[in-house]
Amino acid sequence: MSIGKEEVLHVARLAELDVPAADVEGLVAQIGRIVDYVAQLDQVPAGEAAEPFQAGPDKASLREDAPGAVPLLRGPESFAPEFRDGLFLVPRLGAMESA
Repeated sequence: MSIGKEEVLHVARLAELDVPAADVEGLVAQIGRIVDYVAQLDQVPAGEAAEPFQAGPDKASLREDAPGAVPLLRGPESFAPEFRDGLFLVPRLGAMESA
């Protein structure tokens, strides 16, 4: 499928875009490359003929599906500036001083 100047101007009118005349030829070339690229997708097998794709190795080992929290290597008190009674303590913001 080829894209011409008329199609670009038609789409610009539909989108209510003011395309300068100097830019039309560049847009024709750019949109033509996009349409040609998308047309290549017709060559990709799809449907029943396509093999399913799964990224990564053929067999990935999964962790045991067990409920509960995953233990941390170090407790939060080791890296938190202030941590007390299971909570992170943060300084009050100046905007909160009147409250």
